[in-house]
Amino acid sequence: MNILFSINAKFIDLTKTCIRSIIRFDKNIDFYILHHDLNQKHMDDLRCTFLECTFYFIEVKEEEFKEFPISSRYPLEIYYRLFASDLLPKTLDRILYLDVDIVVIQSLRELYNMDFESNLYIASSHVNECMTHLNAKRLGLKEDVPYINTGVLLMNLELLRKQLNKQDILNYVNAYKKNLVLFDQDVLTALYGDKTKLVDYRKYNLSERMMNFYNLRNPRSRIDLDWVKKNSVIIHYCGRMKPWNGKYIGCLDCFYRELKE
Repeated sequence: MNILFSINAKFIDLTKTCIRSIIRFDKNIDFYILHHDLNQKHMDDLRCTFLECTFYFIEVKEEEFKEFPISSRYPLEIYYRLFASDLLPKTLDRILYLDVDIVVIQSLRELYNMDFESNLYIASSHVNECMTHLNAKRLGLKEDVPYINTGVLLMNLELLRKQLNKQDILNYVNAYKKNLVLFDQDVLTALYGDKTKLVDYRKYNLSERMMNFYNLRNPRSRIDLDWVKKNSVIIHYCGRMKPWNGKYIGCLDCFYRELKE
């Protein structure tokens, strides 16, 4: 199984936590890490902490992405996943990208081995129908294109090498830069949302916010912590509310705290 992270040095500890959660259920994992500022100490730290795993560190030159907008919340590394098919070894045919603010609570194998059905990605959406329409207007899309959450992306590397075009991405960023909010997410949705196979966010990309939204819309089939423990695979602490900053409100932080304890 190939797992991809795109991080800078500030996220080493979170990366460790995410890896610990994964290897509880799956072994023989190759971790590929795209970065621009990790030093040998960071790399040795990860390798020594997880002796049973194999790590491949791929340094990305910052100047290659100087034309892309960034912010304090969305650093340069968020774009690396868009170009993973170019940056990763050509021998890989698929890889599962994960944000490091994720905890895995069951095996990833079912997701990892899914049939792409000729799509470039497999992912989830975190927006409802109304927001899908609003995002379509903001990004210049057809209204039925799903808005993709890029925190969990199974990538069809073989097909991406044939279809992904860096100039298309740069052209879109330049044309819509004033409308971009969640930069890489907006770009991936705009260019490849209609080439993405959707999976249930409740199982493969569940956040506290999405759990609350689902329960509000489905009062007769609410999901609770017991349901999550039995059915969910990936807990994503996306957004500003994180269990490690002491300001988390909800119940899903129990999975993070279980790992830290």
